[in-house]
Amino acid sequence: MQPGMSMAAVAMAHGVNANLLRRWVRDAEMNSATTVVSATTAETPKAQEAKTVFVPVSLPPPVRPAHVPDVRIELRRGPIVVTVTWPASAASECAAWMRELLR
Repeated sequence: MQPGMSMAAVAMAHGVNANLLRRWVRDAEMNSATTVVSATTAETPKAQEAKTVFVPVSLPPPVRPAHVPDVRIELRRGPIVVTVTWPASAASECAAWMRELLR
């Protein structure tokens, strides 16, 4: 809720889906708006005590798999077969290479 903060960046930093974070923020804003409206229209002091409270939750760090198999691509054209093995850690570079190859 701080100015200049990206919800997507906050969600990514905490391993939470950005759409889920947006929903939580929207729900929190709607609950606080409901609390403010009920507090201003209520005649009893009890209604004014209701407040939205943020409770931080500690999440464990994301667990990475011990070994990710390599990307293996097999291209066939007639009798010719080309097999490309690419490290899975560089999958985005493999995708870029494939886009250029198929252009």
